[in-house]
Amino acid sequence: MALRIERGAAPGVALASLDRPEKLNAIDLETAEELGSLWRELRYDESVRAVVLTGSGTRAFCTGIDRGVDVPQPPSPYAVDDPLLHIGPKANDLWKPVVAAVEGMACGGAFYLLGEAEFIVASREATFFDPHTTYGMVSAYEAIAMAQRMPFGEVARMALMGTAERVSAERAYAVGLVSEVTEPGGAVAAALRSAAVIAGYPTEAVQGTVRAVWSAREAARTQAMAQAPALIALGNLAPERQAELFAGRRDGGGGGEPRVR
Repeated sequence: MALRIERGAAPGVALASLDRPEKLNAIDLETAEELGSLWRELRYDESVRAVVLTGSGTRAFCTGIDRGVDVPQPPSPYAVDDPLLHIGPKANDLWKPVVAAVEGMACGGAFYLLGEAEFIVASREATFFDPHTTYGMVSAYEAIAMAQRMPFGEVARMALMGTAERVSAERAYAVGLVSEVTEPGGAVAAALRSAAVIAGYPTEAVQGTVRAVWSAREAARTQAMAQAPALIALGNLAPERQAELFAGRRDGGGGGEPRVR
């Protein structure tokens, strides 16, 4: 199992942990399926009224899609199959509140999950970045998710700077991406405290409030998401060229250490 679940981590709260620390909690097809199944299962579990989502270890919350995964694509340029589109709670019609707890890196496809959390708690050592452009890929769904949480200029900068720059937890807090910054190792405990408070309130009022908050931005998000497949199909380099760029970065090319701001 690539996903670890602890029900009752706090009263009425489930703790879900991406459990691939050796892969920096990158998501393979099995993990993607487990995430979708978890959210659908929790819709029917009345004992769980709030969820905390985190990653195992301290190096990374999640680093997106596992680069070793082969995702077959349809031959049509008008269709793109993205296994991460269905890993979030809202994509699976779960309207119980989800609090994300971030330790270490959160990048790329991690934003599919962070974008569908109600709010984010991060360790002081957490960093956020989007590597797509560095490797010849369009940041579409990720940038759209972050555009619901960050000012336009901050989203554009993060998406365009790729691996050259990382957003610190303090900067993420300043621009509204993160709602609370903790000492290293403290993100999960802080997220559980908040989730337990929420879980103690009447669930009908809580879920209604979650839906109300989401409805305020859903129209713009839906329209933007509809354009994403075409932008990806037109703008992505061929997979072979992406792999070359990724290998070059891993082997020490690509401009040295990223700047953290």
